[in-house]
Amino acid sequence: MEATSKTGTALKARGRRGTRVSGDDRERAILETAGRLLEEKRLSEISVDDLARGAGISRPTFYFYFPSKEAVVLTIVDRLVADAAERRGTALAPLAEGNPVAALRKALEDLYGTLREHRPVLLALAEMRLTSSEARDLWSQVMEDWVSDASAVIEAERARGAAPPGQPARDLAIALVQMNERVQYGTFAEESPSLADERVLDVLIDIWIRAIYGSRTPR
Repeated sequence: MEATSKTGTALKARGRRGTRVSGDDRERAILETAGRLLEEKRLSEISVDDLARGAGISRPTFYFYFPSKEAVVLTIVDRLVADAAERRGTALAPLAEGNPVAALRKALEDLYGTLREHRPVLLALAEMRLTSSEARDLWSQVMEDWVSDASAVIEAERARGAAPPGQPARDLAIALVQMNERVQYGTFAEESPSLADERVLDVLIDIWIRAIYGSRTPR
């Protein structure tokens, strides 16, 4: 199944210039500085001056690339989600070969690995979602893309007789995707209680397989 994502179309809107700027060294420096600073402190503790200084540019030059520090975070999230979406279709390919456990494990491993690698950015986005409608809209679209992919997988597996009938595919997909998001966030934020990092995938994959196929051993 081919993965799709609409989030990439938002990239142009984050800054003041067109998509050509994505290869610009100064824009890259700003994004890398943001990622580095978010490893050390919360977004609310980072200023535009911090980002400009870390990127080796002036404050006015920063605003030539991004309208705010929040726009920097949104751009990073746009790009990591687009990268994850590109790999999702390949990861789910084994479904067509009758190997759903391997396909779902690979898809969830790729997604979790991407999110874990950018854990500070995801936590910053969660902070932004409390006050920013743009951040909420972005994450809603990300979740919708994942739900659409999961719904298609469930429907395809039912159609080929590998998965039994059950709850509407979209409803089941929403529950599973929302579960993933909440469990992963709890681990990233080190909430209590939360799953240990090394247990997250095993637990989530087991739940997905049982929910879709009705047992741990799909037909």
